[in-house]
Amino acid sequence: MVFNYILRSLRGTNLEVFKFGMYLAFPIGYMYYFGTNLENRFSVPGFWPTQEQSHKIPYEREEIRAEVQRIQQKMTEMRARLPLEQQQRLKDRDMEAPEQNTSG
Repeated sequence: MVFNYILRSLRGTNLEVFKFGMYLAFPIGYMYYFGTNLENRFSVPGFWPTQEQSHKIPYEREEIRAEVQRIQQKMTEMRARLPLEQQQRLKDRDMEAPEQNTSG
């Protein structure tokens, strides 16, 4: 009975005023419920790396050369390792192939 009265009274302008009040009250209530110290409540300590753990960009010419040489060294090691890994994969695949044929 009370619900029917509320529905009958919320028509036209009263409905618009009620909706406007909800539009204002919902965000304010949301912010009040969760509070203002979101940084402390929802932060993960140690998530971002420290200055010592992060990469340092070289600016001097010698540092840039050393970094380029390090990257080139790493790439040559990867290129030398790649054929060995491919041969190992081929051997593994050849050893697995007879097992698959005998089960069928």
